[in-house]
Amino acid sequence: MLRALRITSRSKLSKPSVSTGLFLVRRAATAAPVDAKKSLFAPLDTFQRRHVGPDDTEVADMLSKLGYRSMDEFVGDAVPAKIRIANGSVNDQSIQPLSESELMVRVRQLAQDNKSFRSYIGMGYWNAVVPPVILRNVMENPAWYTQYTPYQPEIAQGRLESLVNYQTMVTSLTGMHIANASLLDEATAAAEAMVMSFASSSQKRKTFLVDSGVSPQTLSVLHTRAEGFGIELKIGVISELVESPDVLSSTCGVLVQYPDVDGSIRDFGALADKVHQSGAILSVATDLLALMLLKPPGEWGADIVFGNSARFGVPSGYGGPHAAFFAVSEKLKRKMPGRLIGRSRDAEGNPAYRLALQTREQHIRREKATSNICTSQALLANMAAMYAVYHGPSGLRDIAERVHSFTKTVAAAVQKMGYEVENKTFFDTLSIVTENAETVHAAAARAGINFRRIDDTTVGVTLDESVSPTDLVDIINVFASAIDVKPITADALEVVEQNMIPSDLQRTSGVLHHPVFNKHHSETEMLRYIHHLQNKDLSLVHAMIPLGSCTMKLNSTSSMIPVTMSKFSNVHPFAPLDQVGGYTTMLKELEEDLCIITGFSACSLQPNSGAAGEYAGLSVIRAYHRARGDGARDICLIPVSAHGTNPASAVMAGFKVVAVKS
Repeated sequence: MLRALRITSRSKLSKPSVSTGLFLVRRAATAAPVDAKKSLFAPLDTFQRRHVGPDDTEVADMLSKLGYRSMDEFVGDAVPAKIRIANGSVNDQSIQPLSESELMVRVRQLAQDNKSFRSYIGMGYWNAVVPPVILRNVMENPAWYTQYTPYQPEIAQGRLESLVNYQTMVTSLTGMHIANASLLDEATAAAEAMVMSFASSSQKRKTFLVDSGVSPQTLSVLHTRAEGFGIELKIGVISELVESPDVLSSTCGVLVQYPDVDGSIRDFGALADKVHQSGAILSVATDLLALMLLKPPGEWGADIVFGNSARFGVPSGYGGPHAAFFAVSEKLKRKMPGRLIGRSRDAEGNPAYRLALQTREQHIRREKATSNICTSQALLANMAAMYAVYHGPSGLRDIAERVHSFTKTVAAAVQKMGYEVENKTFFDTLSIVTENAETVHAAAARAGINFRRIDDTTVGVTLDESVSPTDLVDIINVFASAIDVKPITADALEVVEQNMIPSDLQRTSGVLHHPVFNKHHSETEMLRYIHHLQNKDLSLVHAMIPLGSCTMKLNSTSSMIPVTMSKFSNVHPFAPLDQVGGYTTMLKELEEDLCIITGFSACSLQPNSGAAGEYAGLSVIRAYHRARGDGARDICLIPVSAHGTNPASAVMAGFKVVAVKS
């Protein structure tokens, strides 16, 4: 949501719009365009006035010193005529901006088009409770959201320390040796795990086995990524897929989910042994909160562990952005994608943090890199780390036990009504069998609730930290209403003592032993810790940042405010389309505006970073040639001066890279 949120006004007279900060904003057309300088009615709080550094006098002075009378004259000399926009399609009439106050009005209008349903859909996305001290002092604080990539560690010690907390949190919960500072999302993290497995076999083994219990959006991303590398995906019941020795001998890796998308908790220990005996890599998608109660994958043989860390205090935001966690065994650390923060010493011998093991990254290895990833979801990773620091091991266990207990209460209640819970083991997710799932969904809609649509007879229910006893009653009464059973009251809620996690898969090892997770548990202590770290950083609250690249941007305060509005932040990505009218309008108009600005005919908002955008574009080019019968056109010319992600992305899309001098 942080990357995509865009506010517009659409009327019969309105036309496409421009971007300011995180939001592209539109002003509804009213009368014929007038000169704003001469109009008494023109807004004073324009983005240009508040957020473009030089004013008219300063611009004129700079132009004069350069020997120019106007900006048009300067641009005419600076930008070759062949590449200038000639048709005038991008102007204040085709894309009309809102002022800051008008933006707030439009934001609230769009927010009303997003319906406030309670979603218990799951599938890797949960409602999060963001502690106010973290919301106000990290998520809404420009000292945390405006810093640049920490290539200069001397001005980034605060955020680097927080990212080390994140890495420590992930390794502790997963039981793995090392973790990176986050990836872009869980599904692409799965793709990275697959490619790591492929690379570990020296690209000789081309089969990757995936259990059918993996989330469907992850399967979709795996299909696309596998095509570029020529990897054969085999999806099914994993115990059956590994039966054949011939299959295993050509398999580079295996992927399972723990707990799986339908809620079941399975013992994969024997599978791990079998995979390792065959020389393959075992990857596991998992849930950090569940690992407070479940035996960590690192203790039963996982080589790669990944998932979505947004459950630790990051809003769902219609699907993101969220920080994916990614942890590996010691032997795989030099093939791991993404940023890795390590502890070193400064010039005076004091402990200091910096980016580590960079020789494995795309800016050095280029087309030989395992991954094109050159960034991380640092703000969201920092929020998740702060969440773990604030709650500590005891607080996190309390949250996990409450979620599990509430899920047991729902299971017991619906079983008493005659429903069957298909999965006999679970942490927070139930697959409930009914004669007619549509009847349940209709009853849920009347109650303002969303469940997962598994099939015609199965309904998925996933609980989370946000669920209250009142929510429990409402969830249970949806199932009662669907079969005309008398509704229950809070007094009838049952406390179930039986643990639905298999005894041999219950966590016995400790977690989060580092002192940082065991002392900042009051709001005042947490507030001081957050500010202690931010004072070690240089951000826009201090000065201009002495670096510039594709990640430099303006996050104006007025553009950030809507990000934390509940009707934007608490929307599940799989909510029905009739509940997300505000998002649909916003995203559609953003696509239209970007097409006007770029001169293209279509636009995708799916890429989560510049590198992901490169990969998406190159994949489209490759598919275009194949669709025309030109599959042999598989060479991509890339200047030697190009960013390292370019050749890495080309290889991912299935191209052979030929470097050319620039």
